[in-house]
Amino acid sequence: MKTKFAPLMAALTAAALLTTTACGGSDESDSGTTGPVSLTYWSWAPNMDKVVAAWNAKNPDIQVTVNKQDGGDPAVTKLLTAIKAGSGAPDIMQAEYQKIPTLVSADAITDIAGEAGSLKDKFPEGAWNGVTLGSEAVYGVPQDSGPLMFFYRADVFEKNGLQAPKTWDDYAASAEKIHKADPKQYLGTFSATDAGLFAGLAQQAGASWWGVNGESWTVNINDAATQKVASYWGGLVEKGVIDNKPMYTPEWNTALNDGTQVGWVSAVWAPGVLEGSAKDTKGKWKAAPMPQWDAASPATGNWGGSATSVTTQSKHKKQAAQFVAWLNSDPEALKLLATTANVYPAATEATSVLTTPPAFFSDQADFYTIAADAAKATKPFTYGPNVNVAYSAFNDAFGKAAESKKAAAFTSSLVTMQQTTVDDMKNSGFTVAG
Repeated sequence: MKTKFAPLMAALTAAALLTTTACGGSDESDSGTTGPVSLTYWSWAPNMDKVVAAWNAKNPDIQVTVNKQDGGDPAVTKLLTAIKAGSGAPDIMQAEYQKIPTLVSADAITDIAGEAGSLKDKFPEGAWNGVTLGSEAVYGVPQDSGPLMFFYRADVFEKNGLQAPKTWDDYAASAEKIHKADPKQYLGTFSATDAGLFAGLAQQAGASWWGVNGESWTVNINDAATQKVASYWGGLVEKGVIDNKPMYTPEWNTALNDGTQVGWVSAVWAPGVLEGSAKDTKGKWKAAPMPQWDAASPATGNWGGSATSVTTQSKHKKQAAQFVAWLNSDPEALKLLATTANVYPAATEATSVLTTPPAFFSDQADFYTIAADAAKATKPFTYGPNVNVAYSAFNDAFGKAAESKKAAAFTSSLVTMQQTTVDDMKNSGFTVAG
């Protein structure tokens, strides 16, 4: 049965445009503009105003003003409120990849395939998929990404005669050996408060939790790939060779700094966290590619990242898309994003401007080479319109599983996540296949 969201499904599968005339955005406004165009840009990235200043200096006819916002859900809520009210939205919006389906379904961001579709080859497939939702439409240009990598205490590995794990079997063996040698040390922790990391791990294994089938959504959280990931981490927790405490707590910070946590499956942005949480261990950490399920076919997932989108209320879609394209693909802009806004640009060319490793890894010259290879190996992953519900279900179900320390509870938690997500989508008016 079709629902009020059927036009969205058609757009995702047939590249039909989501029209913006109701909100005032159109090419007619662009063509009828005389004089300088003023655009507003909502972003939470630090120092974005300094990045934008470089554009403004060279483009007197298209001037952009940055309005600093809170990131994540608050920014989305604020934008959706403005869209519903019919006014008050910016021209341009920084949007997390997992929020793009929600913004598309609310007709809050517009398709700029006609203006920015030619940029596809400038980005890894996984990043580009995040703004297309698997269709021909383009709901933004990738800005930054968070390819998963592995970070470990090189001194601890050397002491135990270990090398960076190439496979997940290697990781499990290393975790067991390190913990046996020193029962206070763990190679990692399973954090039941970080659904984004778990989604990235599932992505690496080949999962894509949402998808589109005709005019319906599909939900595949409880698939074989995700089951494999849940079973693996549940097994390590049950065996006691990794910890089961949340990350980003004072206890976790202390464990990183005092050497009781000696490894971290994280993303390219991890050095900044380690510098703040484990400052006493600088010079002891190394970055490595993610352990693999199949070493012959390297793959990874993402944890974090965002795009830059044009909203449906913008009366200057063409000019806004011009700025968005520059911001995320021009070499000057990429360098400013990396060095001034402290983000890892999603563009493939990012490595050409990232010539110096992060300060915390100053002795590892190949840091960004590893990161670039990880970004290229990121598997496609489609988010759905109710990521917040799925993530909340993860926190609840996996929180209990981690506390129980039973591997079976980890895999059964996926049943709960799947059902909760599907029920919520149906209750919200979406058609869900299967």
